[in-house]
Amino acid sequence: MLVLVLAVLTVSYASSLRAYLQQRSHIGDLKVQIAEREASINDLEREKKRWDDPAYVKAQARARFGYLMPGEAGFEVIGPDGEPLEAQASLNDPDDVIKTVPTAWWTSAWESMELAGNPPPPEEEPVDLVDGTKQ
Repeated sequence: MLVLVLAVLTVSYASSLRAYLQQRSHIGDLKVQIAEREASINDLEREKKRWDDPAYVKAQARARFGYLMPGEAGFEVIGPDGEPLEAQASLNDPDDVIKTVPTAWWTSAWESMELAGNPPPPEEEPVDLVDGTKQ
C-alpha cells in the first residue's frame, strides 16, 4: 500500500515538474524575444532621431534620389549597353578584393640574389631566332 502511494505521488510530482520546466523554458524564450524587440525599437528610435538632423536629410536625399545642391554638376555612369549603372550600395569585403598577400621587397631581392648565384639548369636548348635551328 505504501509503495502504491509513493508511486502515485512520484507520478504526480513528475508531471508537475515537467510542466514547470517547460514553462521556465518558454519564459526564457519570451525573454530573448523581448530583448531582441527592445533592441530593434532602440535602433528605430535612433534612426528616427537622425531624421531630425537637416544634414542627414540632405545626405539621404543626395544618396537615395540623386539630388544636387545649387551650383553642383551631376553625372551618371553609363554601361556598354547604354543603360545607367546602379550605384554600389555596400563596400566589398577586403578579403574578396585582395587575393594574394604582398611580399616584402627584400624577399624578392634576396630570391633574385640566390637565383643569380645558383641558376637553374636549362630545360631545353636555346633556339636560334634567325634560322629557327637549335644551337
